[in-house]
Amino acid sequence: MFLSPEKAIAIENALGPDIMMSFDECPPFFESYDYVKKSVARTSRWAERGLEAHKNPDYQALFGIVQGAGFQDLREQSAKDLVSMDFPGYSIGGLSVGESKDEMNRVLDFTTPLLPENKPRYLMGVGSADALIDGALRGIDMFDCVLPTRIARNGTVMTSHGRLVVKNAKYARDFSPLDDNCNCYACRNFTRAYIRHLIHTDEAFGMRLTTYHNLYFLLHLMQQVREAIANDALLDFKESFFEEYGYNTANAKNF
Repeated sequence: MFLSPEKAIAIENALGPDIMMSFDECPPFFESYDYVKKSVARTSRWAERGLEAHKNPDYQALFGIVQGAGFQDLREQSAKDLVSMDFPGYSIGGLSVGESKDEMNRVLDFTTPLLPENKPRYLMGVGSADALIDGALRGIDMFDCVLPTRIARNGTVMTSHGRLVVKNAKYARDFSPLDDNCNCYACRNFTRAYIRHLIHTDEAFGMRLTTYHNLYFLLHLMQQVREAIANDALLDFKESFFEEYGYNTANAKNF
C-alpha cells in the first residue's frame, strides 16, 4: 500500500479528529547525519503537501512535526521550515525512540525555543512521569503515549512512591489500595490483593482498573504541574516529586 501525504491527510480528514499530524518520516535517533538531513527535507516537503491537501482547517488542527534526530542544526532547519508554513501547532517527533533521557532533554533544550510560544508544542510518544515534568520545564504543552495503558495491561501501576507490579506474589494478601495517596475509583474501592486476583484469573476488569488508575495518576500529575507553573514553583515540585517517587539516575530507565 502506497501512502502519500495527500492520502494520509485525506484519511485523517475522514476520521475527524480535532488534532491531526502531518505525514512525516521518523528516522532512528542514531542514524547518520547525511541520512537525517535528507529525511528532514523530505518531512518538510511532505508537510507542505499535506497542508495544501488539508480540507478542514477551520475545525481540524493540523500540526507540523519537527524532526532532526539529535542534530541541532537539522532540528533548527526543520523548525524553520515548519514555522514558515504557519501551522496551528507543532509536534516534536523522533524522541523517546531509544536514546537516553539526558539526550532527549538535550534536544528539547534547543528545539522547543524554536517554536512559537503562542501555539501548542507537543512532544510525541512520551508518557513517563519524569519525562512529563522535564518536558513541561522545557516548554512542552502536550504529551501522548501508550505507556500508562500498556504497562497497566501487564499489571504495573504508577504510584506516588514509584512503580508497583501488582501481579507479583507479595501482593496476594495486601489489602491496601494501589496508592494510598490516590483518590481514583480503583484506589477508593479495591485492594491490591483483589486487583492481583483479577489479573491472575484473566478478568478484564483487573486491567481496566489498573488502566484507569494509571491514566488518573498522570492526569492528576499534570494538574499539579499546571498549579506549580502558576505558582512559579515547578522546580520545587520536581524535586519533591522525584524524592517521593524514588527517582534517581540509576533507575531512570525503569521510571
